[in-house]
Amino acid sequence: MAPTPKTPVDANAAGPMLRYQANLPKLPVPALSETLQKYLKTVHPLLSEEEYKRTEQAVKDFEAPGGLGQQLQQRLVARAQNPEMVNWMEEWWNDQAYMGYRDPVVVYVSYFFAYKDDKFRKNPAERAAAITTAALEFKKLVAEKTLEPEYAKGEPMCMDSYKYMFNNCRIAHKPSDLAASFDPFKNTHIIAIRKNKFYFVDTVHHGVQLNTKELQQQFERVIDQAGDVKGLPIGVLTSDNRDKWFDNRNLLLAANPINKEIMDKIETSSFVVCLDDLEPKTRDELCRASWHGDGRNRFFDKPLQFIVYENGRAGFMGEHSCMDGTTTCRLNEYVCDGLARNLIKHGHNSIRKDIPQPQILTFVTNKEIETAIEVAEKDFEQLIGQHEMTVLAYQAFGKNLIKKFKCSPDGFVQMAIQLAYNKMFGTSRPTYESGQTRKFQRGRTETSRTVSDESVAFVKAMENPHLPDVEKIAAFRTALKAQGQYMAAAVNGHGVDRHLFGLKNSLKANEKKPELFTDPAFAYSSHWYLSTSQLSSEHFDGYGWGQVVNDGFGCAYMIKANALQFNVASVKDLTVHGKQYIDGTYQFKQCLEDACNELRDLLMTEVPAQAKL
Repeated sequence: MAPTPKTPVDANAAGPMLRYQANLPKLPVPALSETLQKYLKTVHPLLSEEEYKRTEQAVKDFEAPGGLGQQLQQRLVARAQNPEMVNWMEEWWNDQAYMGYRDPVVVYVSYFFAYKDDKFRKNPAERAAAITTAALEFKKLVAEKTLEPEYAKGEPMCMDSYKYMFNNCRIAHKPSDLAASFDPFKNTHIIAIRKNKFYFVDTVHHGVQLNTKELQQQFERVIDQAGDVKGLPIGVLTSDNRDKWFDNRNLLLAANPINKEIMDKIETSSFVVCLDDLEPKTRDELCRASWHGDGRNRFFDKPLQFIVYENGRAGFMGEHSCMDGTTTCRLNEYVCDGLARNLIKHGHNSIRKDIPQPQILTFVTNKEIETAIEVAEKDFEQLIGQHEMTVLAYQAFGKNLIKKFKCSPDGFVQMAIQLAYNKMFGTSRPTYESGQTRKFQRGRTETSRTVSDESVAFVKAMENPHLPDVEKIAAFRTALKAQGQYMAAAVNGHGVDRHLFGLKNSLKANEKKPELFTDPAFAYSSHWYLSTSQLSSEHFDGYGWGQVVNDGFGCAYMIKANALQFNVASVKDLTVHGKQYIDGTYQFKQCLEDACNELRDLLMTEVPAQAKL
């Protein structure tokens, strides 16, 4: 049952999904002094005494009465208060964090969920059909705006980004990509990709949606039609640098008018189903395959790609530019949980005889396009070859035991990550944790800066063998409190990073950058050696993305009832501050396991005997 929020209902809302939308608060602009003092607090544990003094002076100069900092704050407040401005950050953020980003989306922007096996659906066409039926059920809720809003602590969250979920596509463009949305009621088709070949599959026939058996037949037809010979991998062009893909997309469209029709069908589709001929066996293989696959049997610009492998395993890949992981996590949880608990309506078991065959979409190419594909393939192989990813499926305990430790499960894992990093590198470095700001209109994320004076004191205490347990536990709980306070501020729009981002964007072209923004500490403190985020589902066997800097780690984690899972990604030849770490991804994985074991053993000393059972 949905909670009863304080937010008033909008009687004119387009549907129940959006009933709170117009009355959600706007993203705030924190007080300048509040952010600057908080900024100093976050950089203090990262800097030497001399570096900190320089940063302190830069902050003082920036905040001086009548100075540029005050002017930038006034401009930002005026922007936020403009009645025509829904969210002061939205336009800047979407462009600079996503659409203007020129590196490939695969590895750097995209993310994935790897599903647990479905014991009842080992056949790939059968599993693809069941997933498609469940996804179409969710699409109906979104398109008709009947999906129940999400809530955080009883208050509704922004549901605006769901409009970018189905029948959407990122379009390569210069200098920034475009987001294209299409009518979900008119465009009832999906795209299936098999052996690099694209197939148009309408999910509606004579006004009636195909049932799961009929969809299974369509996927079987796709697999049969595709045969054993792979087609020209047009999809690999979407894995390239965005400017290169824009140029190659134009080449493709100019080669023949048919190509424009095909591209329209792909871009307007509800979503993509990739029928891979890969057979991932281990958890690591499944995660790698879901993260990027072979780069060819994909269309990376689509926000939703469901992937089903030859052996019946499955996963999902999301394009990140217009939606964050919380929305697609809900979609995937709906799909997986609905199928696991038989909540999905599969329709009757009979198959209509007059359903048309899936239509193969064959691009007309030329030598120039074929050469571009060869180059994109080489670029992709080189990119993927530079990266490692591995999974720590930690089965010793999960949320249930952590709650017995009387601490936040998320805070616990964040401290385990800090301890693991210190074990490997002997220091603490800037760490990003994603905090959602969806309680605000069109809110997305804010950085929760995990490293604090308290977290540094905690990891040092843990690594000191002479310190008694009681002091280590005290240091742990103090660090947890600091982490929780910063996260609470972040989700309420009072973090450091987005405010500073707004102030920096408020500079005029002819104005000199203040020292606050040129101070080395400014860049260093947001160089995310650890990029972390939590999304949890008992139905996922993996979730992750790539590192955001090449001397750091991407560390996605799930907190399950009785297990923890860490998905660790980094470059293969990891070099941090001049030192090389061979198999650094695997070293860090081991450090995470050691950290979890040590924290469990430490905190178990506090748990009463009867509660340990």
